[in-house]
Amino acid sequence: MRIAIDAGHGPNTPGKRSPDGTLREYQFNSAVARYVADTLLHGYEGVEILMTHDDSRDVPLKERTDKANAWKADLFVSIHANAYGDGGWNDAKGIETYVYTTRPAAAVKLAEVVQRNLVQATGRPNRGVKSANFHVLRETKMTAILIECGFMTNREECELLKSDAYRRKCAEAIVAGIVETYGLKRKPEPEPVQTVSDWAREAHVWVVEQGITDGTRPKDPVTREEVWA
Repeated sequence: MRIAIDAGHGPNTPGKRSPDGTLREYQFNSAVARYVADTLLHGYEGVEILMTHDDSRDVPLKERTDKANAWKADLFVSIHANAYGDGGWNDAKGIETYVYTTRPAAAVKLAEVVQRNLVQATGRPNRGVKSANFHVLRETKMTAILIECGFMTNREECELLKSDAYRRKCAEAIVAGIVETYGLKRKPEPEPVQTVSDWAREAHVWVVEQGITDGTRPKDPVTREEVWA
């Protein structure tokens, strides 16, 4: 499954920041996107990941959707932090997930599952699944959702958005929604690699069990438990 992960906006997008300037939206978006891709989704079978953003510049929306379309992604997930009002602090709060205005069934299904997981994981108010004519929802040729993980213009949620613990919670909830919707399977755990010390321990036990001696010790039978007591 090919999944395009989009950290909304960019490092220098004007206006996309908290009223006091302590948080730029991209700081939150990019951190969550990185956790979703590198820490979590890579642990599932058959998953390929494309990042449509760039930490060094503001990537235009058309470039993002063109990149995902050319790659033939199966899913597009755009991650955001919300804002409300004229640039000052206010009481708007909570989480909402968007699909395109035609409300494609596959997108609505995924959005509802991701929304539920986010609300359960964070404890923030549920603003529901909504529809909008956003470019990344309109111009993508695959199932696409856009997630708003809290309001930068709400003092309480701004502090949460700045915390690593909250960012990880959001990433884990997003991945949980994707995994639940598409039935993704975890990659099997790799076989443990035997270290030199492991090998030496087993060799020593074998030598003792065989009664092999260098002439300085008796050849009396010894159990494994006695060897390492």
